[in-house]
Amino acid sequence: MRKLYFLLAVCIFISCKKEEPKIVPIVKKAPAIILTDERTVEVDTALLSTFKSETLKQFYTASENKTVWGNLKKRTYVLSQLEKSEELGLDPEDYKAAQLKKFENRISKLNDSELATYDILLTYNFEKYLNHLYKGKLDPKKLYTDWDLDEKTFDVNNVLIKAFNKNKLDSIVDNIQPKSETYKQLLQSLQIINSFPDEDIQAIENVKKITLKDTNNALINIKKKLLFWKDMSGKDSLTDKYDQKTFEAVKKFQARHGLADDGVIGIGTISALNYSKERRKQQIIANLERWRWYPTELAENYFIINIPDYSLHVVENQDTTLVRNIVVGTSSRKTPIITSVLKTVVFNPTWTVPPTILKEDVVPAMKRNRNYLAKKNITIYDTSGNVVEPSAWNENKPNNYRYVQSPGYNNSLGLMKILFPNHHSVYLHDTNHRNYFVRNNRSLSSGCVRVENPLELAEHILNDSIRFSKVKIDTIIASKKTMSFKITKKYALYQWYWTAWSKKNQLIFRADIYNLDSDLYSKLRH
Repeated sequence: MRKLYFLLAVCIFISCKKEEPKIVPIVKKAPAIILTDERTVEVDTALLSTFKSETLKQFYTASENKTVWGNLKKRTYVLSQLEKSEELGLDPEDYKAAQLKKFENRISKLNDSELATYDILLTYNFEKYLNHLYKGKLDPKKLYTDWDLDEKTFDVNNVLIKAFNKNKLDSIVDNIQPKSETYKQLLQSLQIINSFPDEDIQAIENVKKITLKDTNNALINIKKKLLFWKDMSGKDSLTDKYDQKTFEAVKKFQARHGLADDGVIGIGTISALNYSKERRKQQIIANLERWRWYPTELAENYFIINIPDYSLHVVENQDTTLVRNIVVGTSSRKTPIITSVLKTVVFNPTWTVPPTILKEDVVPAMKRNRNYLAKKNITIYDTSGNVVEPSAWNENKPNNYRYVQSPGYNNSLGLMKILFPNHHSVYLHDTNHRNYFVRNNRSLSSGCVRVENPLELAEHILNDSIRFSKVKIDTIIASKKTMSFKITKKYALYQWYWTAWSKKNQLIFRADIYNLDSDLYSKLRH
């Protein structure tokens, strides 16, 4: 029987090695581990080496290579955390919870070698769990080319050993998780969705449009969905008539999903209704992972952009001071995920046509009509800075020129842009398509974020009632001269992506405009 458990342990080693978290080697020495008088045995350093984890070696160096989990209360805490990790959107099997429980059930019968194996596995998997909670299971830089987030470093030994020595293991999990309100809302969302019963409602067939008082067979399953998600209460006869009660429920459902809450059932509403409970749960879990990638602590003052929600919030001293509708990049020209700091406001900006827009939009249009750029107030310059007439433009060598749009109300960047350091050549700006802000789907730009009513935003963040009053800003705009001003108040910029949260015990979802959720979930469970 003992041979069987030793073989089990070897199997666990092999599977553990495949899933080992990428831990940054810690230079500083881990604090010493204070051991009590429970049974301890020597740990074989050769066994430790099979995990290829510098952190694990350092942990046992701090205990003089002796086992540490002799205390039943401490072991029980670790095991219970790993078993209920799914409450935090993680997978207990990533931490070998079931196998560890088998070891625990035989604890009094384990020989020294088996006990050492069990001890190492407890430490290895608990540290992996803590790492996943603090900075996520996956590395966004390995998944995406347009996610520009600073790597989160975590001295897991220091955190674990201090809690171990002070008998405060029961607070460690809460302490290392993100403190943001959205993350807490996501954990609540997971609780809420787990409270729903299993769902077995047929998918709603594609319907172009259903309006109040219409008759349509699809309404039977639509009503079932509305009752399931509690947007419609009480009992319903489940007829094919679109009555007032269903109309009000549809509007409530639409508002929760960021759709135009007009009660008209179209493609967007049908698509959202057809999400199953399981798929919504997976969406919540994917969003929890994303929030673990983001900085744990937010700055005192910041702009936070939720790309799928098409919204920008200015937060100062934990108070939301401004909210703006925004336009973001299309799925083919995605807005990148960025953490940065706002630096400069530019009034009356010029706009230089970027390479992608030149290739995909400008060159084809110029080949059709040489006056295309002139109509848009865009001047062509050669490499020496000389103006090139459209008739002299060489369509075979379009990259030999610079294309600059003059400042003005109809400039592509509008009347203002806000600059911040990033590797993607993007910024916040006004637009000459101001009618876009009333649209429901605002994934329409080439990657930059367009902001509604930007001059009020500039006045707010420049924060100088004399130099940058509304009148002074209007005067600068009227001059049509490009002027840049440093933002003296420090604002962080968080340009992020999340599609789920909760509010007042209600689940809130947004369309996954860049199709990231299901792919991320499958990688988390791979």
